[in-house]
Amino acid sequence: MRILLLGNGGREHAFAWKLSQSPACQALFIAPGNAGTKQHGINLAISPNDFPAVKAAVLENQVDLVICGPEEPLVRGIQDYFAADPDLKEVLFMGPSQAGAQLEGSKAFAKAFMDDQDIPTAAYREFTVDQLEDGLNYLAEQPAPYVLKADGLAAGKGVLILDDVMEAQAELRAMLEGKFGEASATVVVEEFLSGIEFSVFVFTDGKDYKVLPVAKDYKRIGAGDTGLNTGGMGSVSHPPFVDKEMMQKVEARIIKPTIEGLQQQQLGYRGVVFIGLISVEDEPFVIEYNCRMGDPETQSVFPRLKTDLVELCRATAAGELGEVAIEIDERSVASVILVSGGYPGGYEKGKVITGLEKVEGSLVFQAGVREESGQLLTNGGRVLAVTSYGETFQEALGTSLANAAKIEFDGVYYREDIGFDL
Repeated sequence: MRILLLGNGGREHAFAWKLSQSPACQALFIAPGNAGTKQHGINLAISPNDFPAVKAAVLENQVDLVICGPEEPLVRGIQDYFAADPDLKEVLFMGPSQAGAQLEGSKAFAKAFMDDQDIPTAAYREFTVDQLEDGLNYLAEQPAPYVLKADGLAAGKGVLILDDVMEAQAELRAMLEGKFGEASATVVVEEFLSGIEFSVFVFTDGKDYKVLPVAKDYKRIGAGDTGLNTGGMGSVSHPPFVDKEMMQKVEARIIKPTIEGLQQQQLGYRGVVFIGLISVEDEPFVIEYNCRMGDPETQSVFPRLKTDLVELCRATAAGELGEVAIEIDERSVASVILVSGGYPGGYEKGKVITGLEKVEGSLVFQAGVREESGQLLTNGGRVLAVTSYGETFQEALGTSLANAAKIEFDGVYYREDIGFDL
């Protein structure tokens, strides 16, 4: 197959790495890609949000299958664009419709969906600017901490967890008055759940589904999960606390009702449902849905996937997922993210990266990296993911940390305690 992968992060490098291993991968194009994806295919200087440019690339390169990595094109309706265009109708597309992508694109939609399907999640109320006073009063009646979520996409910055009610009220006002633009025109105020989080990834063609390896990511910048939230500082697969009994609960109470809901509401879902979960006294609750693979979880999940990823994606897009068997490597995997100094606040780009040739026994997935005059330069906040196998996650983490120490660029920082709470 001739495949176009949309996106440019560490997730897409992991996708490209895995797709290129398949004998069915005749040609791989990545738009726009990064210095890492270039090792596995041909990068195209196209934004995934520029639908006409994506169409032109598909036709010019005779693409058979399009895989959408990031959420924004899906929320904007790229799958619908393909389905409505007579020139593109025969091209397989892996990713949900715009209606299906609302699971990630609208927190309020996702909450209503869970209510309809009796899926366990935190209690909540939603407020618009016209309901500001109601929202302020509601917060005053709730126990701390306070969880505020912008309804729409806010580049990973739209979720706030606050301990002080006055601060929470001030933030609710700021959000409803445009702090995150249209994304916070509606704000969901949620009950705070205390427990340990994990991520479940489900490929579905709208009727059948397959569950990938489970992962746990670490979003806080500082050791011990302290400091600012980031896109993710590392991940582990398989988190030991997610045992067989927990996964039976997840499948019965969450995965099956989710797939049934997608069918009942005719949401046109052929892609990945990423379910962010929290275990509260050994009972699973949904924190959020995403409509794509996670980053940095993909960098720990795909190395454990023994199934041919091209066939998995093709079958998902074609509605033939029931014919695919999932095979998983039983080893543990740990990924450590190397980030730019100052991230997730202000940081500089263009720092020279050295030491990759010294890495032994680990995979290195590139995210915020570009190539210039034969040198690799930093080009984002999250720069690299060092990923390793081990019989235990501690062994895998040890290898990843040993190799992370060999990689240098000005301001490099990474957490050494990934998996500390396991």
